Amino acid sequence: MNERIMPLDYYITISLSDDKLVAYLLISNADEQFTVRFDQLEDLLRANHVVHGVDTAQLALIAADPKPYYFQKVVVATGTKPLDGQNGYIRYVYDLENDSKKPLELEDGTVNYKEVISLNNVKKGQLIGQRFLATEGTPGRAVTGEVLYAKSGKEARFKIGKNVITDADQMAMYAAMDGMVVKTDRDKVNVFPIYEINGNIDYNIGNIDFIGTVVVRGNVLPGFKVRASGDIRVTGGVEAAELEAEGSIEISAGIVGQNKAHVKAGKSVKSSFIQDAVVEAGEDITVSQSIMHSTIRAGRAVNCKGTKGLIVGGTVQAGERVTARTIGNAMATTTAIEVGVAPVLRNEMIQLRGHLKQNMENLEKTDKALALLDQLAAAGQLGADKVAMRIKLNHTRKQAFEEQTAIKDRILEIEKSLEETERAKVEVISVIYGGAKIVIGRYTKFIKDQTSRMTFYLSDGDIAMSAYV
Repeated sequence: MNERIMPLDYYITISLSDDKLVAYLLISNADEQFTVRFDQLEDLLRANHVVHGVDTAQLALIAADPKPYYFQKVVVATGTKPLDGQNGYIRYVYDLENDSKKPLELEDGTVNYKEVISLNNVKKGQLIGQRFLATEGTPGRAVTGEVLYAKSGKEARFKIGKNVITDADQMAMYAAMDGMVVKTDRDKVNVFPIYEINGNIDYNIGNIDFIGTVVVRGNVLPGFKVRASGDIRVTGGVEAAELEAEGSIEISAGIVGQNKAHVKAGKSVKSSFIQDAVVEAGEDITVSQSIMHSTIRAGRAVNCKGTKGLIVGGTVQAGERVTARTIGNAMATTTAIEVGVAPVLRNEMIQLRGHLKQNMENLEKTDKALALLDQLAAAGQLGADKVAMRIKLNHTRKQAFEEQTAIKDRILEIEKSLEETERAKVEVISVIYGGAKIVIGRYTKFIKDQTSRMTFYLSDGDIAMSAYV
């Protein structure tokens, strides 16, 4: 059938997909004698407005032998798909979506179940998140040559909560204060200066290390640690736990330390009572009920003058003053009250004296060894190994003397400060029992008999007493 009676589009149908990205060719109404040229196929596509993405290789195959393509839709052109732009997004420095509490896995593979919470601590001016811009889409092209427009991505926006700021272009979010980064239920990002726990510090919460103030509306159970750059407030009690705050610590229900509790504040500590614990404060320690069998160190003052106001057992140290209603008890329990020097200096003095004793013992051993080597040298029996030992021992002896001199100088410096104790005093509002010991500066007074309403202070190189007013 070299001469066709009907036009070409009677035998071949061109159709497009709905999105105009694909053109199909369908051969029908053709017999065994049907032929078609390549250029005729191109003309037919152009007549049907197919001008982009034409598969010329496929057209050549059809022109060479159309019979295998009878009665089937063959793809003869493919358009270019439009590419939508990517949405903008925000990348946070912290994981603000993960609310799960998982125990901390240690390097050896074991798990610390006390470390089950991770706080997003942040300092003022620190980066919280960055915003990345959306991208524009890339247009496509239909097989008909039409431009297929792409969608641009949607811009992401910061949801600003409390105590956060952005730069002028709103491309970065920063903390406006020290605190904890938190995302609220409305996806607003906040920095809160206070971390509140509505319950106990236990295995459900874990140890806490927070850059602001921590409020515990419950108890701190044994073995747990709470650290805060601000203050710590506990509405319940503290058991055999560790608390450390750069600010102050307040414990409403008291401390039952079981000889394992350690509470340390850069400023002050307040508690209803302290039992079997170590408590340190840079300024004051105030206790309303009692201090029992504990080690207490305050940079300035210890006040225990509530209705009970009892100090019994242990050691209480203060830089300036200790005031209590009652010190000791009728059983003459040993109770030491030390004032007139910062506790850290007094304790340093104790350590220095221990070091000095050890230094002198080592020096004595070195001198004995050198004396023996000197005897061998005088007898001409000093071998090369003994000569090396002698040189080494002389070097050791020199170092020991230098260390001894430094220790003695530091002890003398602290002793001078121990004498500057004009403001130091111990005030007894009610009674002090025998068995108590008063230390003011470098002077000590042992209390043998029960005494009432008395103030102890330093006068003319001795500890004097006068009626408490």
